[in-house]
Amino acid sequence: MGSTIVLATANPGKVKELSEPLGALGYQIVTQSQWEIQPIAETGQTFIENALLKARHCAQQSGLPALADDSGLVVEALQGAPGIYSARYAGEHASEADNRHKLLEQLQQVPAAQRTAHFYCVIVYLRYADDPAPLISQAHWQGAIALHPSGDQGFGYDSLFYLPDRHCTAAALSREQKFQHSHRGQALRQLLTVLPHA
Repeated sequence: MGSTIVLATANPGKVKELSEPLGALGYQIVTQSQWEIQPIAETGQTFIENALLKARHCAQQSGLPALADDSGLVVEALQGAPGIYSARYAGEHASEADNRHKLLEQLQQVPAAQRTAHFYCVIVYLRYADDPAPLISQAHWQGAIALHPSGDQGFGYDSLFYLPDRHCTAAALSREQKFQHSHRGQALRQLLTVLPHA
């Protein structure tokens, strides 16, 4: 079982983005829902604190190594919001569409030139629950918030996250292109350089 990692997420988009590269290294990936592990409350004040909370919880419940990502959208004109609240920006049980709608509402009066934003991601790997030296990688992806959603790939805020260098939103990229450029792809590639092969 040493080559099995529990992914501390119930988000199917994240599971997809994280599983394939780890699987290519020989790891067997199971999700917290396959272990019937209930999500833990994200009470941290930072992305790193929340990722550590989630990974530790899954490692404790499963007895296996655990990997957690905490990521979110940081919008400069909103003083860093939605930030660590990205997944629940419009409320605790809000849908992704609700969150996007609230973001557009908040930015209604903000001109295009001031709609800069970045996605931030931190990934934490714990060998066991009390691991005193977790592997931590982090990265960000610069862009801006579009006036309207476009593109039908991806999830979350991807359809609003405009990439000026590519003249499209993150939701218009293929999965391979997204992994190449995104905050999660960059953070995961960093982690893979220090993660032992299974």
